[in-house]
Amino acid sequence: MVSLFTASIRGIRPTLRTTARGSNSYTLHLTQRTFIPNLQIQRILTRNMSGGVKAKSDSEWRAVLSPEQFRILRQKGTEPAGTGEYDKHYEEGVYTCAGCGTPLYKSTTKFKSGCGWPAFFDAIPGAVSRHVDSSFGMQRTEITCTACGGHLGHVFKGEGFPTPTDERHCVNSVSLNFVDDKKA
Repeated sequence: MVSLFTASIRGIRPTLRTTARGSNSYTLHLTQRTFIPNLQIQRILTRNMSGGVKAKSDSEWRAVLSPEQFRILRQKGTEPAGTGEYDKHYEEGVYTCAGCGTPLYKSTTKFKSGCGWPAFFDAIPGAVSRHVDSSFGMQRTEITCTACGGHLGHVFKGEGFPTPTDERHCVNSVSLNFVDDKKA
């Protein structure tokens, strides 16, 4: 298995490419708009993704996730409102995927929405994918980790929050880990 990490200091466009016997390749791009110190990104990605991100079976996911993480990340569950570790968490750092360690959100995009789950107005570019979710008789936008496909939550638009995007990424705390800027 080969794992390469390259970064351009000027453009702040780090790239992670992981390949495992075949053509599976995952690339994470960060732009200057979402600056995270280069050394911090390298530590996060090296520590959490050095084994390579790949499609795993349910039994493989169960071996590395807690039962609650498996229910939410792999079975598209939701934690009860107001119970998550990161709902009222406002320290400086980066929120990463609890499944694979990919950096997803900067703390500077987190805001108080009062919804009972961590709320962000924007993700690190390329880290979060959007999908139509037609469950429960309504149409919503589901968000997942681009690298491992783990369910994060949903995006809601046009709610009138005073944010640059007028979006609320409503994310399950169980889907996240936090890396403090001071410890990275």
